[in-house]
Amino acid sequence: MARTYATDVLVVGAGPVGLTAAAELRRRGVSCRIVDRLPARLPFAKAVGIQPRTLELWDRMGLVRTVLEAAVPMRGQYLYVNGIEQPRLDLVLPPEVPYGFAALPQYETERIIDEFLGRFGTTVERGTELVSFRQDADGVTARLHTPSGAEEEVRTRFLVGCDGAHSIVRKGLGLSYEGGAFPEEYMLADVRVDWDVPHGYGVRSLHRGVDGAVDDVLVCIPLPGPGRYRMSMMVPPELSTARQVEASSDGIAHGLQSSRAPGLADIQAVLDRLSPQPTTASDIRWSSVFRISHRIVDRYGDRRVFVAGDAAHIHPPTGAQGMNTGIQDAWNLAWKLALAVRDAARPGLLASYDAERRPVGEEVVGRTVRHAVQGIESDPDAPETVMLREAQLLVGYRGSPVVDPPGEGRGPRPGDRAPDCRGLTGHIAAYPLRLYDLLREREHLLLLYGTGPGLDELARTAGESSGGRVEVCVVLPADAPPDGQAGASPLPVYRDSRGEFARLYAADQPTAFVIRPDGYLGARLTPPAPQSLAAHLGAVFAATGEA
Repeated sequence: MARTYATDVLVVGAGPVGLTAAAELRRRGVSCRIVDRLPARLPFAKAVGIQPRTLELWDRMGLVRTVLEAAVPMRGQYLYVNGIEQPRLDLVLPPEVPYGFAALPQYETERIIDEFLGRFGTTVERGTELVSFRQDADGVTARLHTPSGAEEEVRTRFLVGCDGAHSIVRKGLGLSYEGGAFPEEYMLADVRVDWDVPHGYGVRSLHRGVDGAVDDVLVCIPLPGPGRYRMSMMVPPELSTARQVEASSDGIAHGLQSSRAPGLADIQAVLDRLSPQPTTASDIRWSSVFRISHRIVDRYGDRRVFVAGDAAHIHPPTGAQGMNTGIQDAWNLAWKLALAVRDAARPGLLASYDAERRPVGEEVVGRTVRHAVQGIESDPDAPETVMLREAQLLVGYRGSPVVDPPGEGRGPRPGDRAPDCRGLTGHIAAYPLRLYDLLREREHLLLLYGTGPGLDELARTAGESSGGRVEVCVVLPADAPPDGQAGASPLPVYRDSRGEFARLYAADQPTAFVIRPDGYLGARLTPPAPQSLAAHLGAVFAATGEA
């Protein structure tokens, strides 16, 4: 055996999900290795849609500016049925949401997170494959096959499998992966076209037969570059991969298939049938055949080993939910692992990863299957609700064992996403801030709204109950006296100058909000009693000296 290297966490798989897990661990100072069996990053634009919720998380990390400069906006979609234009879908969100929808090829997403990870001295170990692992009460022993052909045994405290639909980690844990496959096959291609569709809009063109069923489809998502789109369409019989899937080792028909790649002539034939206007495809960068399955594991982990992303759930690409859901899996798990590595987490914190994220995965799988069969326009909810859900802004964790009961009342409750707001002003900066400016690159934050005595005691309780791991900020109402507490408090103080915080959080009296590293409310305390705050933090953080 080669030399053994100890690390806190071993991440298997260097797609967007694995890279996010590794980056979030390293950003928190956790030692981490990330391995991938492929010798190089794949040049495919598989997942291209970036949801507003993912951009919010990248803001928390400090890399959103790089993404925004590389991506293109997704403003909406033109829909055609049998050549007849239908009402246009415009992707519009409430003004307090800081980011819109975007499109970015997966290889660019991976490059950006990979370079961010490199700032912390960690690089992907390419051509390195997990062969097997075993876990015990104290850690995990993993066996790796390295590019030199040698085997290496690695001892790690935790193992995270982000290794896709055919996950070795999932199989090693013996997790079930129930579901099925769609019979249809699709072509994917990254091409240039010369039509004049407005910038930032996609195209979805369907043909329905005499029975009303869809028998031909073209979906085009804009990519960076003039006239560039990632196109998907049904596969002609000569490119079918059915036999290849039947012969595969695990029978999971999902993702890119290794068969004859579609050529420009195949793409052009579909455009000639379904394009909303005459156009010519050119400059093909890559193409492939794609199969779709829908599956989800029965558990997201077992003791010291976890799965995330496609290793945990696969489903139709409808609404660009998959990669974004996986990235949010990784975020949820990483901040909890960082506390567990330092023995600062209560025993139930890691278990809450499954409790919080598996219901999300189940909902996404079910919804994308329905939308793939019936169309998103068949969703019975109000259009505003559908839009927020597709943006992943309605994902929440009410009922989680590590958030307080939601209780009654207006505004966001424990387990809900903490909404952004504008118009926070300080003593020095000559410009107003957003709430997310205060959250950026922070971990747990205790946000105290209102005036009155007891702020220092609450701050002291937060520090004592978390081992100093909770920061504190004060937000004063717009009509609070101009001096007084704001000048005397040793805590950072901001004023809700526009009243947006009070409106969006339905805060009309002194209230304490505990905001988690992933931007969700862990607690909402009215009145903000130190005992209630200590009880909440005691469910998350281990007491000093507690193993």
